[in-house]
Amino acid sequence: MTDPERPAPSFWNTVREAVRGSRHHDYTDGPIGRAIILLAVPMVMEMFMESLFAVVDIFWVAHLGADAMATVGLTESMLALVYTAAMGLSIGVGAMVARRIGEKNPAAAAEAAVQGIALGLMVAAVTGTLGALFAPRLLGVMGASPGVIALGSGYTRVMLGGNVVILLLFLINATFRGAGDAAIAMRVLWLANWINILLGPCLIFGLGPFPRLGVQGAAIATTIGRGTGVLYQIYRLVRRDGRIVIHRDQLQLRPAVMRTLLRLSGTGTFQVLVGTASWIGLVRIISTFGAEAVAGYTLGVRVIIFALLPSWGLANAAATMVGQGLGAGKPERAERAVWIAGLYNMYFLGSVGLVFVILAGPIVTVFTRDPLVAPVAAACLRIVSCGYLFYAWGMVLTQSFNGAGDTWTPTWLNLCCFWLWEVPLAWVLAVRFGFGPSGVFLSITIAFSTLAVASAVLFRRGRWKLRRV
Repeated sequence: MTDPERPAPSFWNTVREAVRGSRHHDYTDGPIGRAIILLAVPMVMEMFMESLFAVVDIFWVAHLGADAMATVGLTESMLALVYTAAMGLSIGVGAMVARRIGEKNPAAAAEAAVQGIALGLMVAAVTGTLGALFAPRLLGVMGASPGVIALGSGYTRVMLGGNVVILLLFLINATFRGAGDAAIAMRVLWLANWINILLGPCLIFGLGPFPRLGVQGAAIATTIGRGTGVLYQIYRLVRRDGRIVIHRDQLQLRPAVMRTLLRLSGTGTFQVLVGTASWIGLVRIISTFGAEAVAGYTLGVRVIIFALLPSWGLANAAATMVGQGLGAGKPERAERAVWIAGLYNMYFLGSVGLVFVILAGPIVTVFTRDPLVAPVAAACLRIVSCGYLFYAWGMVLTQSFNGAGDTWTPTWLNLCCFWLWEVPLAWVLAVRFGFGPSGVFLSITIAFSTLAVASAVLFRRGRWKLRRV
């Protein structure tokens, strides 16, 4: 409980405490705004580092030409399926861990984490094998030109074959966030991505003693960095000073826990699949306009992600507050936390979106001056950024449903807004009406804005408060 006679810490003291890690703070009690800051600051910094890496990586790859950028774009569209599995499993793990921590049952939270890691390893074994064996064919299916296939098969093989580090990085960080150990998750991603950023240009261009590997070097650097992050995660899980600690006797499959996790994660995976697979449909439409259009789309999306990923930090903070609040029997506190987090996110993304709309052209020229690529990238950045105010609320509300264990509501929303609305609209605007790639970008803005409005209506109904995890 909070001490009424003790003055509330200042904002900057709270921020410093958030960065250091607040192992003993009870997120189910005390001022909601302070709790959100303690969770959100490290989560935002975690996601900022991920977005920084995405931009730096494409900056170096852009020096290799349009085919190299197209390789990254097409491969990331296929990796969307891996991210789908990782994010879907993370939804289930994060919701279960947060609920158990809210119930003051850390042993059960650790059991949920173990089951999630086991599922992640199973998925990685299958997808990694298939991706490594059929990388060139998969690029061809995605519409890659012969030049892109010849240049990028090695990149695709490494990224898909080493996807186990992606899955574990997502899963274990979701465990830390659900438990309230957001600062640990932040340190993991900062470690992994600083290695990526420093090693990337060395392996791409052959700096110093490193071999020149071209675009494949970017994949190797990413895999090494994320692999190092996973090793650090495992080290933190077996230490005895965190909110969640895995003991040796918990390293076995628990059928009851596995069934609950599969139920949540199965729906969560389908939810994310619906959303991320729609990006495959979009890039397939864009690929009909040539490698330069795909390269411009890839560059524009990387810059967009630079702003959106930190916003997911606030969304994840809201999800943790919802899960722990419901676990503690305080649904009103959980709901209030969501609206506060959404307001913070709106202020942030609205400001960034305005900058992107005004300065889209100059921002793109930092990465490329290709006369065929730059205009597409600028159009992508400008058009998609127009919807940032809506995205801010949509992110927080969607994650809050998931944090409550209500994974079906955002699943149906994704299905309707993306596959029944966004992808057909993209084809109509880009091909039928002749807008080209700009038609695809416009469909993204419209679909995500629709998602935000629908999510707000359903969230107010409050059925998510009744979900059991």
